[in-house]
Amino acid sequence: MPERAPQVLGVDEFAFRRGRTYGTLLVDVETGRVVDVLPDRTLETFAAWLREHPGAQVVCRDCATAYTRAIREAAPEAIEVADRWHLLQSLSAAVEETCHQHRDCLRKHAEEETVTEGAEVAPMLLPPAELPRTQIIERTRHRYEDIHRLLEKRWTISAIARRLDLDRETVRRFRGTDLDQLLASARERRPGGVLEPFTAYLNTRFTETQGQVSGSRLFLEIQARGYRGSRQVLRKHLAALRAGTVEPVRGDIPSPRKITSWIMRPRETLTESQDERLLQVRLACPDITRACDLARAFADFVRHRRGYLLLEWSRQAEQEAPKPMRGFAGFLRQDLDAVTAGLTLPWSSGVVEGHVNRVKTLKRAMYGRASFALLRARVLIQP
Repeated sequence: MPERAPQVLGVDEFAFRRGRTYGTLLVDVETGRVVDVLPDRTLETFAAWLREHPGAQVVCRDCATAYTRAIREAAPEAIEVADRWHLLQSLSAAVEETCHQHRDCLRKHAEEETVTEGAEVAPMLLPPAELPRTQIIERTRHRYEDIHRLLEKRWTISAIARRLDLDRETVRRFRGTDLDQLLASARERRPGGVLEPFTAYLNTRFTETQGQVSGSRLFLEIQARGYRGSRQVLRKHLAALRAGTVEPVRGDIPSPRKITSWIMRPRETLTESQDERLLQVRLACPDITRACDLARAFADFVRHRRGYLLLEWSRQAEQEAPKPMRGFAGFLRQDLDAVTAGLTLPWSSGVVEGHVNRVKTLKRAMYGRASFALLRARVLIQP
């Protein structure tokens, strides 16, 4: 083992058992070799290692609080570099949350487009839409109640995760997200994805016939249009239409995740159809438009290392952006120096993430049959 830390040190966590126990991986970013493996991810362990192995001038890390505090305590002269991939991931989550919050704008715009195209059928009077009591929706509702009940008792994130056997990121998401948004996300994950491209057509036909069209006829119609699923999936959708648990008239609204993927990708990689659909989304909702412009500007900073523009971007986002984007901008301000370095310097945690994947492979090959000492030795002895 080297007595001094490498000049450019990369640090990241890996799971011994996801959601329960974690270790820390230390990598020489310049050479790409693993320096050491620590048995946990606590502030004290990492800080002690930095004191015993001085010399790190640059430390590449994600946004984990324990690592940040350890660096500031044990290696205050080191330059911290926030990982660009994690920054883009957090930005993507903020954009997706914005799209979730403005689904009504997209739905209203789609319905207006349907009317403009000449729909002459009077709307049907169906019961108010209700969330179907599927397993995933009920699980989401109960999990939200359990987490918030423990939060009211002042339980920590880690304690809740251990009690409910969840990952800490899951607990954080349920803590910071409205129940309606979580339920909407759960509803989109229901089975029946093979039918999704045909739901707009089915809903329109259902409305045109006042619900009198037969399932067999609709099955033949969508089969002629390329449907390859079963009749049972179609029957469930028609039953939901008749029960009022889905909207009777609904345009082809892209999911928040799909919209986010269009926004986060370079514009030149989008197809003509995707670019057109994203334009329709932007026309439907000014807030999504603003989030899109800010996200693309930030992604441009990342790709072209324009960290000197970050402060002005943060000011604009905090003043004009939707709430999730303002939260992301506030998060950047709390770690401004490291984020600016990440958008300026050539170093990143990419090589560290590669070694984390290697550790996962080794761990799964021997998990439950060997000790941490053997795992550490196999990680350090590279081919």
